Order: sequence, then structure tokens, then C-alpha cells
Amino acid sequence: MTVDPCWLGTQRLPEVTIHASGALAQTIRAELRQTRRIRNDVEVALCTLGRVGETPLWQEVEAALSGEGLGAEGFVVARRGNNLVVAAEAGRGLLYGYFYVLRYFEWMTSEFVVVERPAIAIRMLDHWDNLVPHPRMGAVERGYSGGSIFFRDGRVVADLTRVRGYARLLASIGINAVAINNVNVHAAETRLITDHLPDVSRLAAVFREYGIALYLSVNFAAPMELSDLDTADPLDERVVRWWSATVSRVYDAVPDLGGFVVKADSENRPGPHVYERTHADGANLFARTLAPYGGTVFWRCFVYDSHQDWRDRSTDRARAAYDHFIPLDGRFEDNVVLQVKHGPLDFQAREPVSPLLGELQETRFALELQVTQEYTGQQKDLCYLGPWWREILQFDTTGDGGPTVAERTKAIVAVSNVGDDANWTGHKLAQSNLYAYGRLAWDPSADPVSLLHEWAAATFAMDDRTRSELVSIMADSWRTYERYTAPLGVGFMVAPGSHYGPSVNGYEYSKWGTYHFADRNGVGVDRTVATGSGYTGQYPEPLAGRYESVYTCPDELLLFFHHVPYDHVLQNGRTVLQQIYDTHFRGYDEVEAMLTRWKAIADRFEPVTRENITTRLEGQLANAREWRDQVNTYFYRLSGIPDSEGRTIYR
Repeated sequence: MTVDPCWLGTQRLPEVTIHASGALAQTIRAELRQTRRIRNDVEVALCTLGRVGETPLWQEVEAALSGEGLGAEGFVVARRGNNLVVAAEAGRGLLYGYFYVLRYFEWMTSEFVVVERPAIAIRMLDHWDNLVPHPRMGAVERGYSGGSIFFRDGRVVADLTRVRGYARLLASIGINAVAINNVNVHAAETRLITDHLPDVSRLAAVFREYGIALYLSVNFAAPMELSDLDTADPLDERVVRWWSATVSRVYDAVPDLGGFVVKADSENRPGPHVYERTHADGANLFARTLAPYGGTVFWRCFVYDSHQDWRDRSTDRARAAYDHFIPLDGRFEDNVVLQVKHGPLDFQAREPVSPLLGELQETRFALELQVTQEYTGQQKDLCYLGPWWREILQFDTTGDGGPTVAERTKAIVAVSNVGDDANWTGHKLAQSNLYAYGRLAWDPSADPVSLLHEWAAATFAMDDRTRSELVSIMADSWRTYERYTAPLGVGFMVAPGSHYGPSVNGYEYSKWGTYHFADRNGVGVDRTVATGSGYTGQYPEPLAGRYESVYTCPDELLLFFHHVPYDHVLQNGRTVLQQIYDTHFRGYDEVEAMLTRWKAIADRFEPVTRENITTRLEGQLANAREWRDQVNTYFYRLSGIPDSEGRTIYR
């Protein structure tokens, strides 16, 4: 099988001189041996700051820094005449500087000086990979790109060539942390911290070459499953001793392990609530055992009642994370990072930004996104998520000019979309989401369309006109997907279990708390303080007031916050029902146009890529048709109100 090089397949550089030593400098030298050479008069030098005097641009570098440090990951790039210099304080910064030059070299035609530092310190990808394939979820839970690149036949893969290729891709976009196994830690994965440590060490060594720290998802109940203890109570001294001894052995095997990821008291996973302890008690157990080794515990805040009675209107899943964790703010150890999903539900194509991201004041937290397209088309449908993520990152957490999510978060985490398919992501164009995530994690202010141009230029050998057309096809695909799926922020309406394709009432009477409450008069969830669940009150003013009123609530979130009649008039002048009809017809038409435009340029791409994208877009058109017709028919049958444009709705 020929493995796709993704965005590392087309770049070329002239000869490069390296004035640096150490393991990551050796990685750069190895990278240069793989990079195609071009004839060019530009002399490129990479150096640590201590040796910048050996280059002709030392004055430019020192002036750019103005006495400020670069940290472990920052770098300076300067060009004057035929000299181009990359300087960094540490090996990781030099590696990122190398990939920066690789990315932009062909555009570096004039004199410039640029200083780059990452905006967010920890930039992680979580893998939901299973050591042993799960009977329902398979080798990768919510994975749509083949099997695991880490595990096969109940153990770590023997040949780590693919893992090394992945580490290269991640380092090139600034990722510095990876959790390799599913947060739903089953019996086999529980033993990654014991029986499989030698193989975990092998994986860590590969990632280490690219400045990436390895993390493990661990089972809260591991003391009961791996020893003769009859409890996992985080305040029981026997449990504390067991974890202390286990962590010591883990760090003997992997001295630079980043730490652990824990999903507890969530979706039937064990946790501290079993023992009438708090999440702070649970997280702090791990934090204290990891602290002597410099480790961090990422404690997921995805905690809610997954056995809800649909008849119970007083319970609101959206409230759960805030209600669980805000009372504990300030009670977590310094090396705890609370991992907060971007919205209060579950990685929907549209939902409000979680109030936790603005209201946690005394505890470190990480924003969690999802690159794998569980609810956004599963890498069958084209859905470029860069614009959605940037909107989340730039969200004003106070509503009145306060800090953005990007400014407040101490880390960013996303569920990876990678598997062992030859092209890594199933849909060739889904590579753009992995690329955009890494680049936005480094610089949350980056323009998503510019990132698409970067990705396309690095991925495909094509002329500017073709690249612009491809980018134009992709750029608005998230909003297109939103238009033909669940309307106005109401969420879900997906097929239960698989989460692909429409099932308007699929979750309406389920235990998962994912309801739309549509009836013959109206639709939506009342989350107001005045008459509903009170969720709007979890936001500060003026956000709370903005969401509380049907007249100021953003149209795209109206049904998330309010139950309204079908003839309610939106801020755009349309009724709710007409908006549902219009967006679903429009969404389908946009997919049809995407397919037509793609076919006009498809012959300019190599056959494997052409077939992959064409097949996926044709499938997306069929999916959009089902969404359009099922959603529109559902609401027509409930309301009896026809489409004002007289378009076909099935009765």
C-alpha cells in the first residue's frame, strides 16, 4: 500500500545548514534527507540562539526579539538578500521553524523578519483507538478512516513506519501531544499501563523524535481490574498506593510521558461518584501521583445523566457539565486540566459555546474539539470545520469584549480523524480538517480560508486557478452541512448508534437527553430561566440576556434555547418553518453544485484522488437528499403548513 504523504509531499528546499545539536536537530537532518532539492541562490541556515552569531542575520534576529525570549517552541525567521535564517531557543522551536520554512519557502521572495510563538501551550490529539476491536465500535471508536495505526491483533503494531509518518505530519502543524487510546478504556487497554509498557515505550520514542509527548487514557477502576483491591475510591490509601506504584513503573518505561486522560462518571464509565467523592477528589488522585514526574491529568467534563427519562422536562443534559464542575472550581491541583467540549451537548454542527469555557476561573482547562466527523458527515460528507473552530476560538466569553476562548484556554484537544487508510482520513479532503486544527491550535486568529489555500498548495500539484476552485468548493461546506441537517441549533436528528444520516425522532424518546420536542404547534427546547431549564443563566450578562430572549437570540441557535411556534419570525424575516424548508432545499442544491464544480476540475487530479472525492461527493448528495426530504416532510406533516415556494415536499 502506498501511503499518502498528505501536505508533506510537494515541498522543495535548497541546501540547508544546521548550527544546532541534540535529538531534534537530528530529526531535522533526517527530514532534510527526505526533502526534494531545488537549485536556488538562497542560503538557508537553522540555528539555536546561542549560535546565531554564526549566521549573517544575527542582528536582524536579535532586533526582532527585543530582549524577549522565544520559549521552548518559538522561533524567528529572517531573510535579507540571499540569506534566510531560522533561529530558536530549543530543539522543538527549531523543528517548528524548519516546517514553517518548508511550508512557505516558495512565497519567501522578499526581505522580512517574523517571530512565531504558539498561542496555546498544549496542542493535543486524542485517539479513540482500541487495542482489541470493540464488537460494536470497531478498532477506532467513531473512526471513519480504517483501523488503528497504533494497535493490531491485541498489541502495539510491530512496524512503526506509519506511526513515524504520522508524527511527521503532526509536528509539521505544531501538535505537541498525543493520547493513543480510547477514553472508554476497556479491559485490554487498561493493561497499557502494565503488560504493554515496553510497546508503549516504543511508541513514545517515535513521537519523541518529533517533539510530541505521549499520553495514555486510563481506567478509573484499574486498581480493581488489575489487582486484588475491591475498591477504586480515590481517598482510600490502598488505592493511592496502587496508583503511585503503577505511575512509577510507567515513568520508568516512558520518562517523558505527558500524563493521563480520564473519562469518569460518564456514559457508564466508573468514577468517583460511585464512592460519593467529587470529581476534584478523583482528578487530584491522579494529579498527585503524576506530579513528581511532571505529568498532567486531563479530566474530561463530559459528564451527564445518560439514563434520562424522556418524560422528565426538569433534567437538561446541556446544564450538566457546568453544574458538576463550577462548584468545584479552585479545588483541583495545578496539574489538572479540565477537558471541556466546545458545546454543552456533543460536537454538534451547531451549538452554543459551553459556559464552562468562560466561567472556570481558578482551574486550568482545555477546549475540546472533534476532528473526526462523528456528527458532521463521518468523512463521507465534505465538511471543512476550520470556520466553525475559529468561531469557537474567537468567541467572546463575557459578551462585552472580554477574553476569547482562545485567550482563556491553557490547552486545546481534539479527537483525531486518522486511521490506517492509505490517505489517513478516509475522505481525501478531510485531511484539511487535521491540517486546520493544528494550524488554528498554534494561531487561533488564522483565517480558515487561507489555511485551505495553504493545505491545497502543499497537498496537490496544481495551478492557482484549480486550487482556487477547489478551495471555493470546500470553504463553505460546514455551513452547507449545517443547512441540510438539524435546523437552527436544535441538534441531533441523526440515526441512533451510527450518528450518520437523518432520523428526526431517532433520539426523541431515548435515555440520552437529546430532544427537540417538536409538536404540531412548534419546535425547540426551552432552556430559559423564565420558563425552562434555566440553562441560559449559566452564562454571564449580557450573554445570558441575549440568549434568554427569542428576539435577541441568534437565529442559528434559536431552537437550542427556545421552543417556538412555527410561525415565529426570525431576525432574518422568515418564519421558523420557512427557514427550515429554505435551508434544507438550499443545502441540497449546494451539494449538487459542489459535485458539479468538482467534476469540472476532477481530471486535473490523479486517479485515486479523483475517484475518492467523486465517490464521496456522490454519496453526500444522496445523504443531503434524504436529510432534505425527511426533515421537510416531518415538519410539513406535523404543522400542515406548506412551503411558500411550492417546492416538492412529500406528504
